Amino acid sequence: MDVRTYLKEKKVAVSVPCRIDMGGTLDISTFSLALHHLNPCTFNIALDMRTRVFLGRWKKGRIKISSKGFDSAEFNSLKAPFDHPMGLMFAVARYFNADGIHIEIDSSSPPKSALGGSSSAAVAIAAAFLSCTGKKVNPCEAAVIAHYIESSVAGVPCGFQDQLAAAFGGVNVWYWLMGEKGPYFKQKSIFASDNDVDILNRHILVAYCGIPHVSRDVNSRWVKAFLCGRHRDTWEEIVRLTQAFSEAVMSMEFAMAGKLMNQEISLRLSMTPDVLDKTGKALYAAAESLGCGARFTGAGGGGCVWAVGNSTDIEKLKPAWQALLAEEKQARLLDAGVDPRGIEIVL
Repeated sequence: MDVRTYLKEKKVAVSVPCRIDMGGTLDISTFSLALHHLNPCTFNIALDMRTRVFLGRWKKGRIKISSKGFDSAEFNSLKAPFDHPMGLMFAVARYFNADGIHIEIDSSSPPKSALGGSSSAAVAIAAAFLSCTGKKVNPCEAAVIAHYIESSVAGVPCGFQDQLAAAFGGVNVWYWLMGEKGPYFKQKSIFASDNDVDILNRHILVAYCGIPHVSRDVNSRWVKAFLCGRHRDTWEEIVRLTQAFSEAVMSMEFAMAGKLMNQEISLRLSMTPDVLDKTGKALYAAAESLGCGARFTGAGGGGCVWAVGNSTDIEKLKPAWQALLAEEKQARLLDAGVDPRGIEIVL
C-alpha cells in the first residue's frame, strides 16, 4: 500500500466516537476466559464527543504525529518508539508500513478522561489507512487491528470494548466468547431508533472530574489480584450485575439500572477504594442520594463519571453535580449524548 502516493493530492479524514461503560474489565481475556461459563458481557454507549484523525504527506523516511494535549513527535519511520506517550499510534502506523506520513489527531473529549480516547484514536488511524486501499472499511477489521496492536505494546492486558464502541457506535452489549478459532465477541445492539436515543439521552449524565487517569494502574491491580485467586466471587457478581443492568436499560427501567450500577461500583470500591477520586466519590454520593446510579468510566482512578436514572432525578442531579464540579479546576459536565455513528470517513 503506497499511502503517500494516495495522499498526494488530498488528506484522508476519519472520525470515531468515545464511550461510557458498565462492566468494563470483563472485556479483558484474563477475566472473560476464566468467567466464560457465566457468559460475561460489557455494556457501553458511544458518545458524540468524536476523535478525528487526518492523514497527510510528510518527509520521506519520517513519521510525524500531532495530537491535541500532547507535544508533536517525529521519528524515523522504521525507528518510531512504541513506549512513547503516543507509542500506540506509532505502532498502528508501523503495522501499515507508513512512511512520509503526518497523522493529526483532534479529540473533542478531555485528554486521559477514561472515555477510551487513545483506543478510539487507534481505530480511527487504522480505518484511515484501510480507506487508502480504496475498499470499503470493515469496522470489525479496524477494531481488531487496533485492539491487537494495543495489546501488543501496552505492557498490561487490554480489553476490547473501547475499540468496538469507536468502530460501531450506538448502544451495545458485547459478549466475550470462545470458539473453535479463538476468542470472539457477539454484539447485541439496542436503541436503534432516533426516538429511543433521545429517550436515553434524558436519562444519563456525564462529568469530567478534572483529574487525568492512568488506566493501567488500576487494571494491573485487578489483574494481579485475580491471577492470585482473590476476589473471584466478586467478579462473578459483577458479571451478574452487568447482565441485569443491560436488561434494565433495554427495558427502559432506568431507576433499576441505577440501583444495579451502584451495587456494581460498591463491589469495585471494596477491591480498590481509589478507583474513584475525591470528586468522583462526591459525585457518586450525590447521585445515590437522588435515586440515580453513578459510575467511573473505563478503569477509573480519575477521568469521568457518568450517571443513569429516571429523567426527573437526572434533572435534579445536574445542578448538584455542577456545584461539586465547580470546586475542581477543569472539572465540568460534558455536553455529550449518544452517538449512533461509528467510523465515518471523508476522502
